[in-house]
Amino acid sequence: MNAHRITLDTNLLVYAVDRSARDKHAKAQKLAALALKTDCVLTLQALSEFYFAVTRKGKLPAAEAKAQVDAWQDLFPVVVAKPSTLNRAITAAVSQQLGFWDAMLWATAHEAGVSLLLSEDFSNESMIGGVQIVNPLTHKDLAGLLGVKP
Repeated sequence: MNAHRITLDTNLLVYAVDRSARDKHAKAQKLAALALKTDCVLTLQALSEFYFAVTRKGKLPAAEAKAQVDAWQDLFPVVVAKPSTLNRAITAAVSQQLGFWDAMLWATAHEAGVSLLLSEDFSNESMIGGVQIVNPLTHKDLAGLLGVKP
C-alpha cells in the first residue's frame, strides 16, 4: 500500500460509470481499480454529487445510481464534513480563489488526512494546505502517481 491517503472527486466517479465518456471512462475505471490498492477515502459530498449528476443527466436510473453509491461505500471509507470543515472551506474559497464546492471537497479531504486529491476541476499539480491536487486524466502513469503496482 502507498504512503499517502487519496480521494477522488465527483467527476472521476461519474466518468467511471459513463461509457459515453470514452477515454475518460477507461481512465476512470483504471483509476478506481488502482484506488482499491491504496488508502482511498471518498467524501460524502462526492458520493452525493455523483448520485445527483448521474440521475439528473440520465446516465443511470436512480436504482442503479444508488446501487453504485452503496458499492463504493462498501469498498471505500466515507469521510464527512464537520462545522470546522465549513469554516476551512470558506477561508480557502477566498484565499485560494476556489469555487465553494471545490473548497468544501478540499477542506473535507484535508481534515481526513488526504494528501492526494484527484480531480480535473482544480489547477493541475497544485498544492493547498498539504494536499496535492492532480488531474489523473492527464497523468501518464496512474499506478506511479498512486504508488501502486498496476
